Amino acid sequence: MPLGEAEVIERYFRHLGAVRTDVALGIGDDAALLRPRPGCELAQTTDALVEQVHFLPGSSPRSLGHRALAINLSDLAAMGATPAWALLSLTLPGIDEPWLGEFATGFGTLAREHEVTLVGGNLSRGPLTITVQLTGQLPQGSALRRSGAQPGDEVWVSGTLGDAAQGRVPTAGAVADPQAQWLRGRAEYPTPRVALGEALRGIASACIDLSDGLLADLPRLAAASGCGAVLEVGALPLSGALRSVAGERAWQHALAGGEDYELCFTASPGQAATLAAIAARCGVPLAHCGHTRPEPGLELRRDGVVIQFSQSPFGHFAA
Repeated sequence: MPLGEAEVIERYFRHLGAVRTDVALGIGDDAALLRPRPGCELAQTTDALVEQVHFLPGSSPRSLGHRALAINLSDLAAMGATPAWALLSLTLPGIDEPWLGEFATGFGTLAREHEVTLVGGNLSRGPLTITVQLTGQLPQGSALRRSGAQPGDEVWVSGTLGDAAQGRVPTAGAVADPQAQWLRGRAEYPTPRVALGEALRGIASACIDLSDGLLADLPRLAAASGCGAVLEVGALPLSGALRSVAGERAWQHALAGGEDYELCFTASPGQAATLAAIAARCGVPLAHCGHTRPEPGLELRRDGVVIQFSQSPFGHFAA
């Protein structure tokens, strides 16, 4: 006999994630009761993964569990917040226990890594859709925002860019190619830069996570700050795997690919030594690749020469 809703919740989700003492009441009631730390503000975000939009049928359920939480963790990282409590809404075409087990493993492993506990949610029937709401906290007044950059600030990015975009491209012989496999792992299991976001509080003047690609997200940061930006594409950090697999197209993936979930931030000039120490402490490389300017818009340069790039960034409702 198939499991019912209550049995699914009890078996797979009631104790998913970390154990936290600031949860007064979790799964099992009409709402959760939480105890934020004194003097802290709450940061909340939500995101959805929809089959045929964000992933293809047959995608790894463990990867989907990881990604559903990771993309929300990345949003909190961009605010400098420490994640704490998650809500999960699952719309399923039917009860598939092996799928649920793998999904819960992917979600739960990442949740425990970042001390997140699942405190509630919803389970319903329909086309496969995964929605997570994540709440974090941070000292009052310390949040990173998109709107703090000043003209002349330096533009920095974390990690390497373009890996996820290439990792989503079907490649002949990819199963046997360790570099293609590594790139696929970057697409299926993104690494949210939570510790980096926390470390950038008081250092970065503005910050945004790279979900839609640098070509789309950097102009959003600049516009929110009332300025424009200049980007040196030759300074974009590219992995050896991306260079090997994508060749001359590597910088294009880095610029417009999306779903890297790295952080793009600005900082006043002269912060290089401080940022190098943060990079070493967090175990993530940081690359200086541009600056903000008073004039609006994004200018791309290669070896100091202005270039044109016509690829449109991702948009859910683009024609």
